Amino acid sequence: MSRVTEELARLGAATVYEAAGQQGLVDVELRQIVPGSRACGPARIARCGQDDNLMAHAAMASLQAGEVLVLAMPEPAPVALVGDLLATQAQARGAVAILVDAAVRDSEELAAIGLPVWARWVRSRGATKEHVGALDVPVVVGGQPIRPGDLVVLDADGATVVAAERAGEVLEAALAREAKEAAKREQLQAGRLSYDLDGLRAVVEGER
Repeated sequence: MSRVTEELARLGAATVYEAAGQQGLVDVELRQIVPGSRACGPARIARCGQDDNLMAHAAMASLQAGEVLVLAMPEPAPVALVGDLLATQAQARGAVAILVDAAVRDSEELAAIGLPVWARWVRSRGATKEHVGALDVPVVVGGQPIRPGDLVVLDADGATVVAAERAGEVLEAALAREAKEAAKREQLQAGRLSYDLDGLRAVVEGER
């Protein structure tokens, strides 16, 4: 894990989203299968056939250590593209996380494996292995385009995507935001009000 991905994972999806200029939001509710987990890494993408996980298996051959495996279909559906065996393979290949724009199953086993996994649904319904999709192509998840190599930040709040070419810029902005919020937190702990610190009193009550 590089310094950039390590720090973005620590800072988290919400901070990174705000620091990126409110860009990169994966605007869909995601199930965090491993409580307390967080991750960041470049996207390794498999665009699967509808209700089919053949390409999830194919992606394992090219999956690299430190990557986030992103699985999508033409239309999101509650079909399990990942279970414990695929997660075991991904973990053995060194993946830092899996993002599934569909369902997963074997959720207790996935939690025990410990590889961070996020999915739209948990369902027992299995996928076919018949339809050839595509590897290393852009996809859209929750309205957010994800390209191969873009950084995917995942935590309890969901997912944020950082364009690969903006990674350094967004990291610096996120660190600056973290420092600013730490200073503000001290003022709030001392009894100050965000109502005043953020100039909100003037909005509500008017200038005096």
